[in-house]
Amino acid sequence: MKQQEAGEPLKKGRIPICCILQALIQCSPDTEQKTQRTRIYILARSQSSVERGSDQVHSWMLVTSQTLGTVWRIAKGSVMLAASCLVAALCYFRRMHCDFGHWLKWWIGYLQRKFKRNLSVEAEVDLLSYCAREWKGETPRAKLMRKAYEELFWRHHIKCVRLVKRDNYDALRSVLFQIFSQGLSFPSWMKEKDIVKLPEKLLFSQGCNWIQQYSFGPEKYTGSNVFGKLRKCVELLKTQWTEFSGIKDYYKRGSMCNILFSDVLLEYKLYEALKFIMLYQVTEVYEQMKTNKVIPSLFQLLFSRETSSDPLSFMMNHLNSVGDTCGLEQIDMFILGYSLEIKMKVFRLFKFNSRDFEVCYPDLPPREWPEISLLTENDRHYHVPIF
Repeated sequence: MKQQEAGEPLKKGRIPICCILQALIQCSPDTEQKTQRTRIYILARSQSSVERGSDQVHSWMLVTSQTLGTVWRIAKGSVMLAASCLVAALCYFRRMHCDFGHWLKWWIGYLQRKFKRNLSVEAEVDLLSYCAREWKGETPRAKLMRKAYEELFWRHHIKCVRLVKRDNYDALRSVLFQIFSQGLSFPSWMKEKDIVKLPEKLLFSQGCNWIQQYSFGPEKYTGSNVFGKLRKCVELLKTQWTEFSGIKDYYKRGSMCNILFSDVLLEYKLYEALKFIMLYQVTEVYEQMKTNKVIPSLFQLLFSRETSSDPLSFMMNHLNSVGDTCGLEQIDMFILGYSLEIKMKVFRLFKFNSRDFEVCYPDLPPREWPEISLLTENDRHYHVPIF
């Protein structure tokens, strides 16, 4: 066969049409039949060529389709893999961002706590804004407080307030802050005496051995070391007071106050010095009373109480607790004002619409004494008003 001679491979199980037609032509003796068969043969060969071309096109399309399918699967897998990696990376970086944010926030807070000045007397805030924030609601007490703050604002022209840290030293803190910020001078009696030597004077000149039971706020009995500690406290008070009273610039005093009242250890030493000054004055007046000298009425009231009939009982039952479990009582405020020779005008907001709304400690101070102002909501905690 010519097809076979041409070297075309036969498909298994299939006999080409051209071979069948060729066999028929060879078997017919008739010329016409041969011609007819020849035409049929030619037609069959053409049809066979078409079929082969169709098979080739089909094969090419099949290969192309398979190739495109393979390429699509590879591309799809690559895109899915890339998308998965991108999602994983985004989740990872989001987690890192959250962790880094928490870590950074913790360090910022730590550094702020470590280096930021923790002022025990805060900066000025608007009086009425503070009142609106602290006294909401329609309870009788809230209404009373709002009216009291409005009274301070409109009638007494107090526009701002400096909030003082709430602890058992806050009365002493409020008073000392104003003495230093206003640059007030020493009391007259302090100018005549060296207050640094007062602890030894109580012991050796007046025989007050009980001074060894003096307590420094939360600290209890300190024994023979009490004189050294008291001397250091009083010396610090004298040094700081001298420095502040010598500064004429108001803003410089304010800046120095911010530094001083952010140092807890220095503050407490100053407050203990003030407590000792009060104790010294009580002891001095008590000695005068024993010699039948006339003493101020506030000390008569003090010594008439069973718990403060003498300096020792006053120290043990009242003064030692200041800074530890309680603050200054009203009688203590009188003694503090007398000892420092200052007139302390106190606005007692919870006493609004009564004669005790505005009081002075002491009640009848000499005219030459300088004046400072305080406000309180409960006779326990005090703040500094700004006119």
